[in-house]
Amino acid sequence: MILGISISTFTTIHVIISLLGIATGFVALSALIQPIWLNRLMIAFFAFTIATSVTGFMFHSEKFGPPHVIGTISLIFLAAALFALYGKHLAGFWRLIFILGAVTAQYLNVFVAIVQSFQKIRFLARLAPTQTEHPFLIIQIVVILLFAVLGFMVAKNFPRSPTAHV
Repeated sequence: MILGISISTFTTIHVIISLLGIATGFVALSALIQPIWLNRLMIAFFAFTIATSVTGFMFHSEKFGPPHVIGTISLIFLAAALFALYGKHLAGFWRLIFILGAVTAQYLNVFVAIVQSFQKIRFLARLAPTQTEHPFLIIQIVVILLFAVLGFMVAKNFPRSPTAHV
């Protein structure tokens, strides 16, 4: 049991939160490319993504492993993005810190979703049982390249002084 909830139910809640984080992240980041500032959606993205990492830490583990490392890195990038947004109002280089933090947090959400998919979906698990095989590596390379392009597009299109939107 975790927080008085069965592990199965807690896992389902964690997965739903994670998927909501990914969905809101893609919509929020694509809006920034427009450039449109969707404050509530951005708040939802940050809330769901933070909740994803926090609930991930609640699963029992014998040692500090890769999921904990990814969760910690994500929280650091989220903290930087939130500080850039609310503490520094995206002034100067803080605009890029915000973009880097938000895009990296979204990438890490998707990275974990891919890892989990290759572990849990039988077809994918057969293609890359140890996650060192070509199908897994090719997908991860394509995804990281897509996120590099996404980050570039956000940085290029998101206004230099978006404080009016915040």
